[in-house]
Amino acid sequence: MCIRDRYKIIDNFLKKDHFNYLCKIQLKKTNPNDLSIYHNQVYKNGKTHTECISKEILLDLDKTYKNTLMNLLQEMYPEKATFYEYSDFHIIETGSNYSYPIHNDDPNKLLSGVIYLAPENNRGTIIYDDKYGKIPKEIEWKPNRGMFFSRKENKTWHSYEGDKKNNRKTLVYNLMTTDSKKICEIEKINYYRQKTKEFLNPYIYRFFKKLI
Repeated sequence: MCIRDRYKIIDNFLKKDHFNYLCKIQLKKTNPNDLSIYHNQVYKNGKTHTECISKEILLDLDKTYKNTLMNLLQEMYPEKATFYEYSDFHIIETGSNYSYPIHNDDPNKLLSGVIYLAPENNRGTIIYDDKYGKIPKEIEWKPNRGMFFSRKENKTWHSYEGDKKNNRKTLVYNLMTTDSKKICEIEKINYYRQKTKEFLNPYIYRFFKKLI
């Protein structure tokens, strides 16, 4: 399923054994007003970094799904595909009362993906036509539903939040590069302006709960 020509939705994305494993990972308690991120990465040379997924499972995830994501990237933004260097497999638990503001992903994310894990019902990621929240559309929550996109400047705005009842657990699966300068050239955006935004955003978010 394609939404607004920019987002690809794939139901039952993960194999059952992978989905069950990720759902059952034991994490530290996340308070309703907080966000917890557990970083896991696989590099092209086979090197891994893991905080909550076993190395064996992490490598199996990479082997099983990387070609699918590379094909999506080739379809959505083929000019970026040659810059792939590593994959993120982050587990994110969003507190029931937590809300992350409208934002566009940074250029180092070649392809961004989120797979809904648990619980059975919650809020899906919300997409917008601009950074001010014009024409919001929620990608309905459904366990094992994947949503994927390749960021485009001023076109892939999105946010996420808890449903005020239960924490929200997702797998964030991204194809990554360290050559964000080249990606800025491809997207025809000013690299130094982009790096300034990336530097300022953590402070703006800390004090004002928004991003630029």
